[in-house]
Amino acid sequence: MSSVDATLVAELDSPDVEKMDAATARIVLFDFDGVLIHGDAFYLFIRQRYLSSLWRPLLALLCAPLLLVLLPFSRRLPVRILVRIAWLGVGEKRYQVMALDFAATLARRPRQFCRDGLHALRRHQAAGDRVIVVTGCEQVLVNGILQQLGLTNLEVLASQLRPGWFGMRPYRHNVGKRKVQQLAQYGVAEWQVAYSDSLQDVPMLKPATQVVLVNGTPSLCKKVEKALGRSITRVEWF
Repeated sequence: MSSVDATLVAELDSPDVEKMDAATARIVLFDFDGVLIHGDAFYLFIRQRYLSSLWRPLLALLCAPLLLVLLPFSRRLPVRILVRIAWLGVGEKRYQVMALDFAATLARRPRQFCRDGLHALRRHQAAGDRVIVVTGCEQVLVNGILQQLGLTNLEVLASQLRPGWFGMRPYRHNVGKRKVQQLAQYGVAEWQVAYSDSLQDVPMLKPATQVVLVNGTPSLCKKVEKALGRSITRVEWF
């Protein structure tokens, strides 16, 4: 654990913090990908879908010219098309079963997860904080992973898919400003601590009293601090 990590732990475990928690529970936000898990869980799920199929990669290859044309104008649309191909022919119930099965598979890879991040989350729970995972990962998948890890009493705001004519399709991608919007719709207007590894989360980080950047480079830390107009805590978690 780095000296910065030790300082953060001391702050979280201090008597003053315990007194404050006893009086009123703090709201603590955790991003998921890059904070509690190494990598992007939904990307790993999508990759597994393509690797286990013969025709899906071929269909994606046939769509490659269109994707290349769209890419300079929008990264989001090509990604949505690839996601549609991944879940082509898969209904809602089947998707849920597959997502939970993959969650169990990931949970059996201990090195896939950020040990320090999971410990920090559990410390917040033990301190009586209200912990909300706010993530771009898909809802069923992230819920399944957290349950497999034994993380209970967590609130999760995540991206969602919805059933369509040809299979599951993207519905709500919970990134950037949408995280703040979804929190507002959920009835959460303010929070005290926020953990993230991404510049994209600046809208979610701005209202927090304490911002913790996880495994960010010095360059990224400077960009986040510039965007927020104040200093933040940077930790190295493994």
